[in-house]
Amino acid sequence: MTFCLGITVEEGLVAIADTRLVAGNECLVARKTASYQGPGFAFFTMNSGLRSLRDKVLLYFEEAFARESGTRDRLYRVVNLYAQQVRRVSQEDAEALERAELKLNLFSLVGGQMSGDSAHRLYLVYPEGNWVEIGPDTPYQIIGASGFGKPILERSLTRGDTMQYAFKVGLLAFDATRLCVADVDFPMDAILYSRGSFALVEQRYQVDDLREISNWWQDRMRRAVHYLPSGWIE
Repeated sequence: MTFCLGITVEEGLVAIADTRLVAGNECLVARKTASYQGPGFAFFTMNSGLRSLRDKVLLYFEEAFARESGTRDRLYRVVNLYAQQVRRVSQEDAEALERAELKLNLFSLVGGQMSGDSAHRLYLVYPEGNWVEIGPDTPYQIIGASGFGKPILERSLTRGDTMQYAFKVGLLAFDATRLCVADVDFPMDAILYSRGSFALVEQRYQVDDLREISNWWQDRMRRAVHYLPSGWIE
């Protein structure tokens, strides 16, 4: 399983991904994000699904992106180019995956800003190669294990929140997921993008880096339960 979260607010983008990779009986650490930036562009991708599909799609995409400079003015053009590689890999590998009783289950998040974009964008790309843009009514998307962090995001996140607030909420969503899902865990990768900056800020966090936040949140939740109105219960 995987936890990849993309958030879009007016100030910019927040991306959070776990790094646990399960292969048979082994647990490995592997990056699930990829970042790209240069003069007038900055964007990232995050993926859930079979690792082999992710690596092949990214290799094809990077080759295509290097060739086709005409895609660098708008992020949706980049997403179209990326989606073409998803469909290409699907055509190449679908039959072999089916024989092995595996599914082409590659979901992707692509977020960032290109020179021709008036603001940052965030897209969800499906395994079939079609895509949707995220926000503003629901300014986030989780791929992978989505059920455990979603309640926190639904109750507390809006498009008008600051990036700092969105990052805090994202950390809590990740923390809730890793406590409930055995194959989602630290290290955690985070990417932040401020609107109009054309620069990505990336950081990897270990469990000890966020232990205080996790303990603080758990203590506050337990305290809050005591203050719930209880007259109707009694």
